Amino acid sequence: MYISITRQHMDTTFSQSSSDFVDYLEKENEGKRPELQEHFFDQYNDKIAPEKVVREIDGNTAKLKKREPKFYSLTINPSQRELRAINNDPALLRKYVREIMKDYAASFYRETTVGVDSIKYYAKIEHERTYKGFDREVKENRVYKAQIAKLENDIRKMERGELRANVKQLERQIERLTAQIPHRIDGRAIEQGMKKPGPQTHVHIVMSRKDTTNRYSLSPGSKYMESESKLNGKTVKRGFKRDEFFGKAEKTFDRLFGYNRNYVESYTARKTFIKDPHRYFARLLKLPVNERSAAFKLLGKAGVNIPNLNIPKSKVELALKTVKQFKKAMDVARNAGSIGI
Repeated sequence: MYISITRQHMDTTFSQSSSDFVDYLEKENEGKRPELQEHFFDQYNDKIAPEKVVREIDGNTAKLKKREPKFYSLTINPSQRELRAINNDPALLRKYVREIMKDYAASFYRETTVGVDSIKYYAKIEHERTYKGFDREVKENRVYKAQIAKLENDIRKMERGELRANVKQLERQIERLTAQIPHRIDGRAIEQGMKKPGPQTHVHIVMSRKDTTNRYSLSPGSKYMESESKLNGKTVKRGFKRDEFFGKAEKTFDRLFGYNRNYVESYTARKTFIKDPHRYFARLLKLPVNERSAAFKLLGKAGVNIPNLNIPKSKVELALKTVKQFKKAMDVARNAGSIGI
């Protein structure tokens, strides 16, 4: 499970309104019959028109300055393993969203606990993802395509009389490189813009910066986790406990669906890896044999080359050779808004 929280883009190329973002989230519905379209939903309603989403978010911005974000986006990216655990069922995913929005509300540090009914949010399920330029498959294929493009350019130069070479030899090189392109879907080389295979379901949530009364600010982008300050002589609590929210979101999924989460799938593990890779792999190698083997297989699916699934616990340094690879895979996952493990 990978969850990201992003503030509204505020540079000159973006509208002050939420309409651009809502229009973007409607893109998968284009050309689909009404019964096949996904609708916006909130805590209690399954079918909400995009026009209402824009109207409610844009109209809930009292006392916010022009350069302050009016809304935040929360993206929930279950792994393919997690999606298989719920049979990729949109109804179960909606149920999960409604439960973790309770966790989200409770993660605000305030004088009184914030409830989910104080959060103005609208969620939308999407089923497709496309390959981006930073995806591993695209980048590795690009090396071969660049060589092929150069050879094709050389052939054109020969035809114009600008270069002397053996055309047949260049054509054979092109054929060989084309056959060597490593990543394909149904025989076609993967490139930027192609749809990713397998279950890719994820959820986008647009959340108002203000609570449902349009009086109080509830910003998950606060730089404070738990902080207290003086305002008009009174102590005021502020902040958003991100770590607590991310941890609760995983536990809620596991509780709702009886999911057996492996160590490498956890937010705690990813955070440990970033802060202390030695500790991460030491913890990984202390897992029971079956769980450790499953962990390495999951890492392999994320693009990490594990040299030996039965690495002795004493050889932590050997496992650390994969640190750079794993960090690269994690960075790609974060950029793509999705994670494979």
